Amino acid sequence: MPHTAPACPQCGLENTYADGDNFVCPDCTHEWPKAEAGATAEDAGSTAVKDAHGNPLADGDAVILIKDLKVKGSSSVLKKGSKIKGIRLVDGNDGHNVDCKTELGSMLLKSEFLKKA
Repeated sequence: MPHTAPACPQCGLENTYADGDNFVCPDCTHEWPKAEAGATAEDAGSTAVKDAHGNPLADGDAVILIKDLKVKGSSSVLKKGSKIKGIRLVDGNDGHNVDCKTELGSMLLKSEFLKKA
């Protein structure tokens, strides 16, 4: 049987299913109405990236970290409350969709750990 449910707009994974009038993603527990599914699929191409509170992000925005983040391959930590200016949205792998310059150098971050400043 072919997979007919769209990919999750929250996490991008395709392990979704229909449940009544909604689609459900068992990976991130996000639910959304079937009526929005067509619009969401079109928006996915335009990289509709949202912060941890659901606010849309755009290139050049300033954001604030909402939790401490360990830097992979290093013993360094990006501290909660750090402000990052001039972000750039990218189609990153594993949900890393924000390219930015921090005090520790240039890196990719997940928008779910950021809030718009």
